[in-house]
Amino acid sequence: MSTRTTTPPEYNPGIGADVSPYPKAAPSDANAPHVHQAQVRVDAGADAGPITRIWESIGYDEFNWTYTATGRSLLRTFGEMTERGFHVRPHYVFCSGSGFGIPHWSQGNVYHEDAQGNPFYDFSLVDQAYDAIVEAGHHVLVELAFTPRDLLPDHANELEVVPSPTAYSPYEAGQWAYPPRDYDRWGELVAAHARHCLERYGAAEVDTWLWELWNEPDIFYWRGTPQEFYDLYSVTARAVRSVLPHAKVGGPAVTGGGVEFMRGFLQHTRDQSDPLDFVSFHTKGSAFTPWRTYGPTGGPAPEQQNPSANKMIFEVQRLLRVIAEFPEYHHLPAIVDECDAGVPAHHSFYDNANFAFQNTEYFPVFQAKLMKKLLDLNALEQVQVAQATSWSFYIEAERYFEGTRSFLTAGGIEKPLLNAYRAFAHLGQRRLAATSDAAVSVAEVDHASGHSMGEEVDVLATAKDDGTIAVLVWRHTDDQYQRDEVEAEVSIAVDGLNGTGYTLRHWRIDADHSNSHTRWNEVGSPQLPTEEQLAAIKARQGLEELEPAQQITTAEGTFTTTVTLPLPAVSLLVLEPR
Repeated sequence: MSTRTTTPPEYNPGIGADVSPYPKAAPSDANAPHVHQAQVRVDAGADAGPITRIWESIGYDEFNWTYTATGRSLLRTFGEMTERGFHVRPHYVFCSGSGFGIPHWSQGNVYHEDAQGNPFYDFSLVDQAYDAIVEAGHHVLVELAFTPRDLLPDHANELEVVPSPTAYSPYEAGQWAYPPRDYDRWGELVAAHARHCLERYGAAEVDTWLWELWNEPDIFYWRGTPQEFYDLYSVTARAVRSVLPHAKVGGPAVTGGGVEFMRGFLQHTRDQSDPLDFVSFHTKGSAFTPWRTYGPTGGPAPEQQNPSANKMIFEVQRLLRVIAEFPEYHHLPAIVDECDAGVPAHHSFYDNANFAFQNTEYFPVFQAKLMKKLLDLNALEQVQVAQATSWSFYIEAERYFEGTRSFLTAGGIEKPLLNAYRAFAHLGQRRLAATSDAAVSVAEVDHASGHSMGEEVDVLATAKDDGTIAVLVWRHTDDQYQRDEVEAEVSIAVDGLNGTGYTLRHWRIDADHSNSHTRWNEVGSPQLPTEEQLAAIKARQGLEELEPAQQITTAEGTFTTTVTLPLPAVSLLVLEPR
């Protein structure tokens, strides 16, 4: 009988030191109550204002995978889901290296110094990545990071790394996180980067980009002092604006625990009158402990752990309120440019079985719930979330359904998560008043207890200018291990309709619909699928209709129906005027 061992607790990227009431991951509770009945009402005549399409943003670590054939194809797929384009945020653009990307590491390899110490720049890798983003109809969120090898300070040599066949050098192991030795040369690098982008893509495109300094400087991504970072921001923002006077610059992209770092950053930018057009930070719903288990391949988790939507809401709300402490910044958009149920992106089901949710229908339904809750939070706070970035792309050379946080798995198969974004794409320009009597309200979450979000049925409804109504309704609980053989019966009433005749379309994401993972399991979970098996899986990977389109006639401006929702599931009902 084999013995399962685990690694000791370690730091986790994206999770800072914190004193919040929430554990790093939520435990399971087999005795938690279920929701079996819900009433949903939508008032098509009650315009709740323009909807902020906060989900139209993705990011990832592997800069060099942007321009692979798979990366380009995935970017084009997202391009089909948007009219304005996503903001795309890759890491590591200024890191030095050969251009060979591996999970959680990549390089733009821009900055170099010749034998006499004179700087020069190489944008060949940057051009490939940014071209792929722009050609797919998207816009770059330029993360200006990290320190190139030729700009390392002398004290970066203090970082000790044990030589290993799996470690390249101290630079890749973390020297890139030290502040640059020469802030003037850093500023020149930033200005040269901005100038090159302006020349290649033109002002009309580049003015849509966001320019952000660094990533999570409140943890080990920054091996300097907070003040050194604040000073670097002053240099960086002014360097960007010297080339692009209309550029949108911001930061500091702290973790969900970076409260004091954020406060110090905003005090500095205010006192120095630095350009600041957005404020960015991150939130993660879980960090499983341990990161990695060592035991039989595909073995069970040492403890059943889960993401927590309540934890994410708490971290976002707390940082929005830090920004609100500065009246000068109330109008600035908040960019949550890593907004994820779990961390890190490149760890998988085989590292810790709790990552299994990243393969299943649980994840897209969680994402629908999260985006709606963040929109609700905007109604409560002075500062508004403008983007909530899924830090997900794809991972090269993984097994089928490895369980990483990604939109694709091996063989170019689309995972269920991607269908959440297809559903979002159907939402209209205006939000409608909508309620569910089985929803969890963000205004009533008991943060003091540190509990995760229990089971709910909730709704998000929108209207298009042509009168099309979209109703997104879901059943979900944060506990990925919860099962229920009983489906929830949800009555839906849409009032205030102007027309009498509509085409009703009904899409569904659950274990049996829009779910390539289920199809893969049905054909035997092959790691060497035949062409026939691969075709069968891909045939069911997109957003699927639960039933054929129906022609309906409304009575007195009201449409009613009943849907049954397994746990978890999301239905998208769209009423198209005839």
